[in-house]
Amino acid sequence: MIIKFLGTGAAEGVPAMFCNCRFCTWAREQGMREVRTRTQVLVDDGLLIDFPPEAYYHSIAHGVDLSSVETLLVTHSHMDHFYAHDFILRGYKYARLGAPLLNIYGNEEVAKVFSECTAREMKPEVAPHICFNQISPYSIFTASGYRVAALPAEHVCTERALLFYVEREGRGYLHLHDTGNLSDEAVAFLADNGARADAVAYDCTFGEKSGNLSARHMGVSDVCVVRDKLAAAGIIDGGTINVITHFSHNCSPSRANMDDLASRFGFVAAYDGLRIEV
Repeated sequence: MIIKFLGTGAAEGVPAMFCNCRFCTWAREQGMREVRTRTQVLVDDGLLIDFPPEAYYHSIAHGVDLSSVETLLVTHSHMDHFYAHDFILRGYKYARLGAPLLNIYGNEEVAKVFSECTAREMKPEVAPHICFNQISPYSIFTASGYRVAALPAEHVCTERALLFYVEREGRGYLHLHDTGNLSDEAVAFLADNGARADAVAYDCTFGEKSGNLSARHMGVSDVCVVRDKLAAAGIIDGGTINVITHFSHNCSPSRANMDDLASRFGFVAAYDGLRIEV
């Protein structure tokens, strides 16, 4: 299983779109090495997690053939995780498709956003190439040969945001973006269903600061608590690659700063373009 981190920034991006703080000013001066686009992960070549406004850019920068992606898992409806307008271009004269059908999986709010954003411009020739599948927490399904388990995120009260465990051929990836915690019930659900994660990507929006497991996001000390829960339940072990990602500009997430933070706590710091194989 190959996991590519196409984007590693929080909602505002790094440098933040409308910010002129000292860090963002510095990051603009450094060029693309210090840029963090909105979060998106590609598993192998056929399964995407989230679809931010930068998805088109990611396809160019990282050589991703979006036409061949068969499965899209969406964590929640916020713009930085689901920019649905682009799907009106998946077919007709706009695209020759590698995969005739894209299956999108998301909650009820994601379904509403998809409908709202495509209502005006979706052509009848494009619509048959996309299928929306509404899912809920604690559902397990098969997509493109992967076994996928959806978990509840602790992120927002207006919708049932999701986290995902993806497994194929004995390899597992656990995606924990945009959550302030992983509940004991979610950990038990993973353990009861035989989840064994070779790689985990943790929300670390706050960097060195803590959200005290009560905010919508985590800092590194919160991530350590979640990592310990997973280890105690046998979901991860000493061979698991633990990655921190989804950084806000407020934590000054330069490559050097995040590498230092990660090394002090036993993690790998993601950056745009990071590729790991498990």
